[in-house]
Amino acid sequence: MEQPNLNYIKELSGGDLEFEKSIISVLKKEFPIEYSLFNENFENKNYTEAANNVHKIKHKISILGFKKGLELTSTFEKDLKKQDIKLYPNFVKILNKIHVYLKVE
Repeated sequence: MEQPNLNYIKELSGGDLEFEKSIISVLKKEFPIEYSLFNENFENKNYTEAANNVHKIKHKISILGFKKGLELTSTFEKDLKKQDIKLYPNFVKILNKIHVYLKVE
């Protein structure tokens, strides 16, 4: 299974460590808030709002190098808009990996 990584951030930065730190700082600040909002909306069965939360999180999934995870997330976002939640367990696995990864950084 895919693991989060900084390859894309390093590629973007061109070796600029301050830029890398800045991006990681933004991820650490925004991700927990977006994760919490998603959980709240999902638990309340507000799937349209949850899909909007997934859309925002999707960019972070991409930045952290999840290629298959990005595909799954895009499908999950569309499915949520149709009240289809079957991909929820797989999506949560990705979120949990990111959560742990950003705490360790």
